[in-house]
Amino acid sequence: MRATARTAFIKIAVAMPLALSTAASAQDKAQDNRTFSSGYRFVEMTGEELFGNVCQGCHMPDAAGAIGAGSYPSLVGNRNLEASGYPVYLVVNGKRGMPGFGDMMTDGQVAAVVNYLRTHFGNNYQDVVTARDVRDARR
Repeated sequence: MRATARTAFIKIAVAMPLALSTAASAQDKAQDNRTFSSGYRFVEMTGEELFGNVCQGCHMPDAAGAIGAGSYPSLVGNRNLEASGYPVYLVVNGKRGMPGFGDMMTDGQVAAVVNYLRTHFGNNYQDVVTARDVRDARR
């Protein structure tokens, strides 16, 4: 009986740290489910992922923009997003301090991030930009 209790204790002692480690790892992944690009092209596919990993570095997580080493315009309730061609042009080609991301994003990625910006942060522009629209704008 004593050997059985000791064996059970050892099994629990070995299993407990593993279970805790697995739970902590799952929690970390749930909190940090971001995708990161590892080269010249972005791998993120949704507008939210692209905004979070590309745009918010300058425009801030709440899209309110910033002033400091440069001036980063607010995208909140931004009337410049109303005509869908304008943000497509900016993402592809850049303007002033904003670099162009056209070489680093596919047509689908540009459409996704533009659509995300136009339907979030107090923007409610419902006409959808397609990958074809972006392809046509690149010409």
